[in-house]
Amino acid sequence: MSESKTYYVTTPIYYVNDSPHIGHAYTTVAGDVLARWHRQRGEDVWYLTGTDEHGTKVERTARKNDMEPQAWVDQLVENEWKPVLRTIDAATDDFIRTTSGRHKEGVEAFWEKVRDNGDIYEGNFEGPYCVGCEEFKLPSELLDGDGEEKLCPIHSRPVEMLEERNWFFKLESFTNRLLEHYEKHPEAIQPESARNEVISFIKQGLRDISMSRSVKNVTWGIPLPWDSEQVVYVWFDALLNYITAIGYGAREGTPEADKFASTWPANVHLVGKDILRFHAVYWPAMLMAADLPLPKHVFAHGWLLVGGEKMSKSKLTGIAPEQIIDHFGSDAFRYYFLRAISFGNDGAFSWEDLSARYTAELANGLGNLGSRATAMVGKYFDGVLPEPGPYSNADLALQDQLVAAVEIADAAITRFDFSGALAAMKSFVDAVNMYVTEQEPWKLAKDPKNTDRLRTVLYVMCEALRGIAILYNPVMPKAMGALWGRLGANPHLGPIASNTIASAGHWGELPPGSLVSKGDGLFPRLEDPSE
Repeated sequence: MSESKTYYVTTPIYYVNDSPHIGHAYTTVAGDVLARWHRQRGEDVWYLTGTDEHGTKVERTARKNDMEPQAWVDQLVENEWKPVLRTIDAATDDFIRTTSGRHKEGVEAFWEKVRDNGDIYEGNFEGPYCVGCEEFKLPSELLDGDGEEKLCPIHSRPVEMLEERNWFFKLESFTNRLLEHYEKHPEAIQPESARNEVISFIKQGLRDISMSRSVKNVTWGIPLPWDSEQVVYVWFDALLNYITAIGYGAREGTPEADKFASTWPANVHLVGKDILRFHAVYWPAMLMAADLPLPKHVFAHGWLLVGGEKMSKSKLTGIAPEQIIDHFGSDAFRYYFLRAISFGNDGAFSWEDLSARYTAELANGLGNLGSRATAMVGKYFDGVLPEPGPYSNADLALQDQLVAAVEIADAAITRFDFSGALAAMKSFVDAVNMYVTEQEPWKLAKDPKNTDRLRTVLYVMCEALRGIAILYNPVMPKAMGALWGRLGANPHLGPIASNTIASAGHWGELPPGSLVSKGDGLFPRLEDPSE
């Protein structure tokens, strides 16, 4: 597998049939934190998200709303999906739409290549289809409904029986190659439970799958280049966004072709566990058929649960991101979902838990530390960061703890363990707060004989906050940008995002003489939203 020059991270492209909820935002925030972190490791990063706009469900919903499909998706993308990126502070590098010209051209080029390689044939299909999933189902997957009715296990809605003449992708012929790849690269599917699920599915036996739909049943899709009576099956259109967005199919020597060469394969596809099979079975087989390298990692995170059920607009358990962010702010939103839930496992959301963590960990923990440090520099040294004297064992121990926190957090993020990284950061914040409690700078200030020690303690507090700000910046960019400014770091160290993760552990970076200001609380205390 070739090495990417760019760290390339993707979210799934989201189906635009409705407004986004916090389940969508959860994946996007995880990708954004990963992208920001790797940028602050000094790497070249490309972060992609976008929207999946074709298929039966979109077409039917548009008609139900008396709109043409293109007009329907246009207004949803512009009014619902792109704004949520600003709401959650996602700094994406690109936004791909499957109705865009560049995507259509790439899809056509890809399937022409696979057809030329002999991995497509024409045949008849008959079987159950879930419009909600946009997926053909195996009879063994279905649940019993009323009478002879069969239900989708994800949507609990009846499936439709379809019979069509379609074009098929020779998925079965890639069975051994897929198993060999995952044996050689066990890290390619994460977490381990997801890998085991995929291996088990492949070993049960793959079967060829329809890669197109008849225009008699679906008109809203990308026409097959060689058969105008067929459109590309929506998943075999959507999955290709990961390569069409970075220039697949472009003429050699063009900037688009160069972009593809320097970016593919992806370092990680972040996906929800319900679409794991598409990304870890169908997608790699498609890439093999087109003679392309496979992504390095597919990471399937768990579901956000509300009332014990997967978050869903259709089941009225969907919560819009702004419902949380309007009260707690985007930084707290980003922090909470990656701190409270182990990425890869299901996690239950509750307002009570969010409010408790906000108060304890952000307002009383990190926010209070920032306020105390900046206020005391203002009170005792007129807002000028003092020169430290000789370091005591307590000072040196804290410096060692910062180095350890940087190393632990960096290792955790690179293996997609966001909660582990944030736990390491919080432990260091707790250690600094304990240091302040033990050193009692407010008592030192009462006796002029202790001025030198007071200078050292306040410098240690502010320098520790410099390291904390860098570590937390990919997660909480607004609050950490504000803290960075209050520490007076900008004139000396430049913007916070230009400071590397490694530099967070380099002691003594914040120069004495920096102008420190108190400002408002980073995380103001809030009323309980459930009251």
